Amino acid sequence: MVDAIASPGDIVTAGKYIGAGLAAVGTGAAAIGVGLVFGHFLSGALRNPTASDAQFGRAFVGAALAEALGLFAFLVALLLLFALH
Repeated sequence: MVDAIASPGDIVTAGKYIGAGLAAVGTGAAAIGVGLVFGHFLSGALRNPTASDAQFGRAFVGAALAEALGLFAFLVALLLLFALH
């Protein structure tokens, strides 16, 4: 009969992979966020072209914040996989 009890090391390794996979979802969400920021900016710029120059910098700030959250999620995934023992 096969022994089905996992060792503590196997459980920790599985937890690392699950956590890294869940953190990778954050990078995909950041890509969606950047797309939404620029999509709504273009929608607003086409409706009111005179105001697009004033909003252009704010669009980049919003995209940078969304991208920073994606980078943080990526770093958490790397820390879970390689830094924690």
